[in-house]
Amino acid sequence: MSIKVSTKQIAINFGILLSAYNVIIGLILVFLDLHYQNNSTIGLINLGVIIGIVIYGIYYFKKSNDGYLKVSEALKTGVGISLVSGVISSLYSIILVYIIDPDFIEKTLEFQKKIMLEKNKNLTLENANKMVDLQKKLTGPLTTSGFIIIFNLFIGFVVSLIGGLIFNKSKSE
Repeated sequence: MSIKVSTKQIAINFGILLSAYNVIIGLILVFLDLHYQNNSTIGLINLGVIIGIVIYGIYYFKKSNDGYLKVSEALKTGVGISLVSGVISSLYSIILVYIIDPDFIEKTLEFQKKIMLEKNKNLTLENANKMVDLQKKLTGPLTTSGFIIIFNLFIGFVVSLIGGLIFNKSKSE
């Protein structure tokens, strides 16, 4: 018989693990000066890691609880992992913008403007600048932090629901 583990314990442990991954990758990107480019390949890899860690956390909970798992426990575990990770990753993004790279938002917007102009040959520099100015008003470390948490919770919920339905096993079965 294995030792019963709580969803809270797993959420904290796996959330910290996921946060450590996010911060380490974030710092590597800063050192490579790629952190403002929003690379889709890196984004997909990060999404895969998030899904993998949430699923493994749910599986670990099931394994640690004699092979039993309710969908509600999967949701608590996965959303908990995502919440812990989202909060810590948000704190990292605030530190990134205010301490590590105070020009981060400016670099990101300039890079996006360059991409917009390259992809849309009909877009004038004046219109691109207007779009960037609008984005500046809507972008900030606190707004970004809120989106990070919401995104993490959404992904955590969807993955946990799917994982819970797959791993679901009640004691009456």
